[in-house]
Amino acid sequence: MKFLVAEDDPFHRSFLNSTLRSAIEDCEEVYEADDGEEAMNVIARHTVNGIIMDLQMPNVNGVETARIIWRNHPDMRILFWSNYADEAYVRGISRIVPTGAVYGYLLKTASVDRLELAIRGVFREDQCIIDREVRGVQQRTENNREGLSDSEFEVLVDIALGMTDKAIAARRKISTRGVQSRLKHLYDKLGIDQSVSLAGHGPVYNSRTRAVAIAISRGLLNSDGLAAGENELDLWLDYSNNRQSETH
Repeated sequence: MKFLVAEDDPFHRSFLNSTLRSAIEDCEEVYEADDGEEAMNVIARHTVNGIIMDLQMPNVNGVETARIIWRNHPDMRILFWSNYADEAYVRGISRIVPTGAVYGYLLKTASVDRLELAIRGVFREDQCIIDREVRGVQQRTENNREGLSDSEFEVLVDIALGMTDKAIAARRKISTRGVQSRLKHLYDKLGIDQSVSLAGHGPVYNSRTRAVAIAISRGLLNSDGLAAGENELDLWLDYSNNRQSETH
C-alpha cells in the first residue's frame, strides 16, 4: 500500500511517516508534501491508497485540498490530523465529504496508540474514526437548539463577507424577509441582545459585526473558512453576471 502525508512541519511529517509504516505492515511507500498544492501534485503523479492530512497548511489548506482531491477521487481515504476541533473546520469537512467516503479526524494530542488504531481503522477496516472532541462539535452543530443550522451558518458567512440583505436574498434564492428571519435566529443563538443601548447614544452594537466577532471568538469562523467563502462568492458573482450579460 502507498500513502501520502501532507503536513508542513518536517518533524510531524517524519513522525507520521514512521507511524504509518509501523501501523500498516505492507506499507510500500510514503510520499510527503509540505503544503496542499504539493499534495495535489503527488496525487496527480502517483497512485496512493490513503492520505494523512494536516488542516492548516500554507498555499492551500487541508479542507480545500481534500475537496479538490475528493472531487477527482471520491473513494480516497483521508485521515485529517489537526490541532483544531473548531466548528469552522468541522463544518468545512462535513460539507465536502463524498457520500459513503471513509475518513477520519484525529487531534494531534492523541496518543501514538490511538493514532495507529485510527490509521488501521480508516485505511484497513473501512471505519470512520472521529475524535471524541470533534464528534462532540459535530453533535452540537446537528442540534438545532445548541448549534447553528446550515442556513444560519450560511447567512453568518455571508455577513462576514460584507454582503447586503438584498445580495444574500439573491444568492440564497429567498426573500429579504427570509434573510432577516435567518439573521434574527442567528443573533438569538449567538446571544446578541439588540436592545442594549447607551443613554443619549442609542444602540451599543451593530448586530452584524457583533455576530461576526462572537463567531470568530467561538471558533465558528476562521480565515480558511472565510477564504473558501470568498472563492464561492466570486464564482457566484461571475455566474450571475454572465447570465445577465447573456439576457441582454
